[in-house]
Amino acid sequence: MPWKQGYTISDEKSVADADLRWPSGARCCVTITVNLSLARTAEGIRPKDVATAEAFFALNDGFDQLLAVLRRHDCKATFAVPAALAGRLASRLRALLAEGHEVASAGFRDEDVSALPREEEAARIAAATEILTEATGVRPTGWYSLPRPEDPYAGGTISPLTMDLLLDAGYEWFGNGLADDAPHWWVTNAETRRAILALPYYYHFDDRFFALFPAKGTGLENVDFLFRNWRAEFDAQYKRGRHFSMTVHPLNSGWAQRAELLGRFLSHVRAFPDVWNPTGTECARYWEATFPRAEYLRIEPSIWADYPGSLS
Repeated sequence: MPWKQGYTISDEKSVADADLRWPSGARCCVTITVNLSLARTAEGIRPKDVATAEAFFALNDGFDQLLAVLRRHDCKATFAVPAALAGRLASRLRALLAEGHEVASAGFRDEDVSALPREEEAARIAAATEILTEATGVRPTGWYSLPRPEDPYAGGTISPLTMDLLLDAGYEWFGNGLADDAPHWWVTNAETRRAILALPYYYHFDDRFFALFPAKGTGLENVDFLFRNWRAEFDAQYKRGRHFSMTVHPLNSGWAQRAELLGRFLSHVRAFPDVWNPTGTECARYWEATFPRAEYLRIEPSIWADYPGSLS
């Protein structure tokens, strides 16, 4: 499991390629996450983050462009939504659910919770859950902690308590696990085998990181790199029969040129037979039924060790 400090004391052994199987004989699983958060810093969403031209575009034209691409290619996505935006997006979120998409939680304000006391973090999880449930009419079952533009790390930020608190709150899965390229168990206690299912995430397949770093020229050419990266990874995962997960943001991929490239990639995916495109909860529930924790959670003592001078 990733980032061992304070999170887990054990390692889960992955399901081998030869043992992995998807519904109805599908060859590969493809999950799409649309992150609607406007947070830029560890503070999470601030009033000034919502009152910008970029935010207006992201929640209107950019949102519409992405949704139109998903419709054209008959793709389902899971929308990661901070509770702070749920009220203003309530009608749109209910419409997403009616189209077969899913709404998952991206926290209260998509803030860094790594230093919060247990009671405060639990209260924020409860508040986020209540607000999203009221806005959509459906209780969220998945939770995301995706990276923000000004984060120092590419994996998002959680606390050592987050996974246990999500389990306590009734969540079924965590949306951005870095430990494997297929769903896997994030173990919080090896002795009791307490664990939450984590869905795979890797920042190389997140449009945010290609939009953030214009290392040359204008940065517009980075989207071509992203398209090639998506295509190469999907082809490799399809060949292996595993899981390809991607993350997009309306502000990054909702522009006409970028939406066109996203559409080209989804056309590429749809040209392959036997591709399963579930929402996060559909994927998680299939995995739990097919690879139940009692049978497939194989844990060993952690290979991670502390050494003098290490940062762990």
